[in-house]
Amino acid sequence: MRVLVTGGCGFLGSHVCEYFLKKGWEVVSYDNMTKYELNRTGYGTGATRDYNWNYLKSLGATMVKGDIRNLEHLLDRTEGCDFLIHTAAQPAMTVSWEDPEHDFTTNVVGTFNVVESARKRKIPVVNTSSIHVYGNSINDSLIEEDSSYTRNPVEIPETQPVMVGKISPLHASKMSAEHYIQTYHDMYDVKGASFRFTGIYGERQFGGEDHGWVANFAIRSVFGMPIRIFGNGKQTRDILYAGDGADSYLQFFNNQVPGTYNIGGGKEHKISLLQSIYMIGEILGKKPEVLMEADRPGDMRYFICDTSAARKFGFNPKVKPREGIEKLIRWIDANKSVFEIK
Repeated sequence: MRVLVTGGCGFLGSHVCEYFLKKGWEVVSYDNMTKYELNRTGYGTGATRDYNWNYLKSLGATMVKGDIRNLEHLLDRTEGCDFLIHTAAQPAMTVSWEDPEHDFTTNVVGTFNVVESARKRKIPVVNTSSIHVYGNSINDSLIEEDSSYTRNPVEIPETQPVMVGKISPLHASKMSAEHYIQTYHDMYDVKGASFRFTGIYGERQFGGEDHGWVANFAIRSVFGMPIRIFGNGKQTRDILYAGDGADSYLQFFNNQVPGTYNIGGGKEHKISLLQSIYMIGEILGKKPEVLMEADRPGDMRYFICDTSAARKFGFNPKVKPREGIEKLIRWIDANKSVFEIK
C-alpha cells in the first residue's frame, strides 16, 4: 500500500509518515519546506526545518518537495497511491490575521487541490482540520476553577454549532476546507473525512507562541527561557500525543466512514496551560519562569473533545499527558543542538 502525506515534514505529518512506514506502507512525504512558522519561534530555522526531512529519509520515505497549491504537481505525485492524508496547512490564528491571503491559498486552495487529486485517483482522503471551526462562543459557558476552566457537560461533540463568536481568517479557511471534503463526498463519492484535532503534541515539534503550545512550553523550559502566557493560563485542552493522532488515520482507512470527527484525548487528557507548566516543572525538577500578558482576540479558552464518533471507526488515544510530555522533554534534551539556541 502507498500513502502520500501532505505536510509530511511538519510535526504531525512526520509522525503520520513514521507510523505508516512502521506498518509496512510505502510513504511519500510531500512538503514545500517553508520556514514561515519557524521564523517566528525564536529557534534556529536551518537545522530545525531540515530535521524531519532527514529523519524520514533515513526511515525510507520518498521525499518530495512540492506545494499543495500546485495541482498539476500534486496530481503527478499521487499517481499509484492508495490513500491521501492531508496535514499541510497554515495552522496559526496569528498568522491568519497578519496574512489572510497566505492563509486562504494554503488552507482553501490547497485543500481543494488535495481533494481533487483524491477524486481523480479514486482514493480516500482525510483532511486535518481543527477545533477552531467551532469559534470561541464556548468561552461564554465556562466555569472558572483554581487552575483551569471546565464546563458542563465536559466534552463537546461534533454537533456543537460552528463559526460562532469572534472568528478569524483561520476559522474561515478551515471551515471552507471541511466543506470541500463534504462536497466531494456528496457529489463525487470521494471517501473523505475531516479530523478536528485539538492540542496535539510530541517529539519533533518545534512549537512557538503561534502554534504548538505544549512543545513551546517544554522547549523554553528545557533551555531556561521564560514562557509567555496570554490570559490567565486557565485555558484548557484535551491534549493528544502525536502517535495516537497518527493512528487515527490508519483506523479510518481500515473502516472508511466519511464524515467529520473530533480527534482529541477526551476528558482523561484534560489539562490547562498552568497545569502543563507545573507538570513540566515537576519533570525537569525546576520551576519554569512565566510571564503573563493580556488575552489575544479570538482565542478559545476551552475545548475537550467528545470522541465517541471517532471511536466507532477505531480511534483510541492511549498515551496520557504525563507520559507524552516526558517523551517530548527527553527528545528536546537529547537534541538541543537542533534548536540552534545560543
